[in-house]
Amino acid sequence: MKRLVAAPNLALATLWADQLNGAGIDATVQRAWAGSIAGEIPVDQALPEVWVVDERRHAEALSLLHELRNPPWRHWACRGCGEMIDGPFEQCWQCGATRGA
Repeated sequence: MKRLVAAPNLALATLWADQLNGAGIDATVQRAWAGSIAGEIPVDQALPEVWVVDERRHAEALSLLHELRNPPWRHWACRGCGEMIDGPFEQCWQCGATRGA
């Protein structure tokens, strides 16, 4: 096993590990409950961590995690009403049309 990243909270650590597992990269969350002793130990030592089970897939997991944490910015015009949509939205907030419709 090899450490991939420390997460700022348990929710993100779990989300990232689940997304990696969904992509076929075995990942686990370590120190999930260490936050309860923050203050007794240094705070940076109490953060949950995402670990990759197969060390040979560490670089691949790091690349995928980078993509997950930095999604591409999208900007598109709705075909239904012409509204300009920014961000990761797949549906127009003006008329409700989907991006591909």
